[in-house]
Amino acid sequence: MTGRPHRSTLALEYDNERRARVVEASVGQEVGEIDDDRSRTSLSRDGRTVEIDVEAADLVALRAAGNTWLSLASMAERIAGDVTNSSFR
Repeated sequence: MTGRPHRSTLALEYDNERRARVVEASVGQEVGEIDDDRSRTSLSRDGRTVEIDVEAADLVALRAAGNTWLSLASMAERIAGDVTNSSFR
């Protein structure tokens, strides 16, 4: 990608697909909302695996974006662990 030569893919695998769906839905709300001139993120899920793809203009932006998305995923994982009666199926 022109202007964003650095890329990282964070692949987060969960015990079950339901938990992956909860994390995807929680983190997915932020995609496009916190992108800036230096980084861009996309999100996908395949079964039990959620992938967060980060592209950045420089290594500092890549590190910052990666840390942000890992923090968001960590919070979503905690929430997913607390979900006992959810409509996610």
